[in-house]
Amino acid sequence: MQLHRFRFVRSGSLFVIFLALACSARLELRAQNTGQSTAEAAGKLPAAQPLSDAAVPESAGNNGRAIVAKTDSDNFSASAADASSVKLAPGDLIELSVYNVPELSTKARVGNLGEVYLPLIDYVRVADLTVDQAQVLIEKRLEDGGFVHNAHVTITVDESSSQGVTILGEVAKPGIYPGLGERRLYDFISAAGGFTAAAGRKISVIRDHGHGATITVELPRNLADDLKDNVSVFPGDTITVPRAPIIYVVGDVGHPTGLLVDNGSLTVLQAIALAGGTNRTAKMGAARIIRKGPTGMTETKVPLKRMLEAKAPDIPLQADDILFIPLSGARVAASQGLQAVVTATTGIAIIAAHP
Repeated sequence: MQLHRFRFVRSGSLFVIFLALACSARLELRAQNTGQSTAEAAGKLPAAQPLSDAAVPESAGNNGRAIVAKTDSDNFSASAADASSVKLAPGDLIELSVYNVPELSTKARVGNLGEVYLPLIDYVRVADLTVDQAQVLIEKRLEDGGFVHNAHVTITVDESSSQGVTILGEVAKPGIYPGLGERRLYDFISAAGGFTAAAGRKISVIRDHGHGATITVELPRNLADDLKDNVSVFPGDTITVPRAPIIYVVGDVGHPTGLLVDNGSLTVLQAIALAGGTNRTAKMGAARIIRKGPTGMTETKVPLKRMLEAKAPDIPLQADDILFIPLSGARVAASQGLQAVVTATTGIAIIAAHP
């Protein structure tokens, strides 16, 4: 009886041990399969990326980086960078402040020798230095003299005598205007009192800091209608507003006149209409355009009667053209020569034409 009981206990113990080993082996096999699946999945997933790169779509160009269009803020930053490259010069009025040291804040004007007097550090030559360079120089002088530790200097140019913007031509008040900060073409036209009645609309901006590069813009008659040509203007630039082209209409018309064409475009029929039309005594078949060319004055016949009857196309005129409508009758033929026509343009009224 005791032997039988011992065998039963021993068999039960072996069964428990076998069951434990089987469970352990199954758990190990499952762990291996799970690790293998995880490794395979990891091989399929993309590598970790910084958030800035992960936000870029795969279709973005430029080697996977998104191409961002330039905005006005980008243009402003570029303009600010150009403005910071402007050099100081004699006559400039600068305002200087030192961080955490209000006692050293001061305004000073750059002298004729290019120097400015500042508290504690005496005279400092700043001419031909940019604002950034001048700030670094003054910071070094303050630190080397033991006056301020880790000095942080800020310079603001209140008046610039040499870095202004020049505006010339057909404006009310030509001259030199301050060009500091973010300034645009319309700002200077307004500061100069606006256009004169004879002003053309094809404006030139000569970039002084761009090795003489010239930008030409054609402005609308009403500046508020279109702001796309309101370009940035920088210190040292020169704005030129030309006189509008003039087309003369003389002879047997209602009001012989010179027409200022601010948009540069006018046709024969438009010019005659603006001049009051032809008189009843006008010799329609003898109308002609007198134009100055490289070889001198030339004459071109104008089929005016056919044009009025819509049987011939209207002819565009050019700057300085003279449209002459002669008077009919043999008695005045001798006075209608080329020289007489050119002389007739002297002293006639000039009006703005807005066809």
